[in-house]
Amino acid sequence: MDSGAGTVREERQQKTYAQQHGVPQTEDLQRQYDLPEHAGREGTPMTYDDVIRKTVTSFAVLLVGAGAAVTLATMMPGIVMGLALVALLGGLVLGLVNAFRREPNPGLILAYSATQGFFLGALTWVLEMAYPGVAVQAVTATLVVFGTVLALFKSGKVRATPKLTKFFFTALIAYAVFSLVNLGMVMFTDIGMFGMRAGWLGVAIGAFAILLATYSLVLDFTNIQEGVEAGVEQKYGWAAAFGLTVSLVWLYIEILRVIVILRSITE
Repeated sequence: MDSGAGTVREERQQKTYAQQHGVPQTEDLQRQYDLPEHAGREGTPMTYDDVIRKTVTSFAVLLVGAGAAVTLATMMPGIVMGLALVALLGGLVLGLVNAFRREPNPGLILAYSATQGFFLGALTWVLEMAYPGVAVQAVTATLVVFGTVLALFKSGKVRATPKLTKFFFTALIAYAVFSLVNLGMVMFTDIGMFGMRAGWLGVAIGAFAILLATYSLVLDFTNIQEGVEAGVEQKYGWAAAFGLTVSLVWLYIEILRVIVILRSITE
């Protein structure tokens, strides 16, 4: 259940929006593009509407992948989890490739969405069979968190700060190491499906991870705002869409895990 989304976030968010995607800082735009205006010679500047369109496209592909996994699971349940593991590994590789590219590649970003969608669809189907209703609960909670963070960011009540961001990266590294160790124990021992995250300790760790994923959304919104204000090229809207997809996938997995752990305790 540790999809690697947190690891991707770690690599992608180490720099500012401009630095991580090879986009010049505001004061370097004119020199970099050798133009008097914000937009590069290849197109118009990135806008919020453009980011929304690209993000919706990314999530549409993710939903198609999830739907394909659920459909396959109902017909051939014996092979879907094996394919889900392949999709998980493929998504991790694609996520790292996209994170390290200087310029976004829409095809690779959508491929990431498709593989992660298949993995999430298969995972959700398995857990839904064991805990009916968990899918609706997790999706609803994810949408509520996303909408709340977006509203607070737009109102100016929530902002990324240097101190919080430093803490975020430190905690993220520690969480990524813990998650990898826990995943290894789940895969290669009989510790159980949650590993060291079973019981109320798992709920506490999951709540902390949800906070990390939530702050990751704040960083995404900050990056998008920086990109729009700097007038970067429209193609970098795909990088913004990729970032939001990674954060929401991570957030959904953490919420889903906490709900399942809570239900395993109380039922």
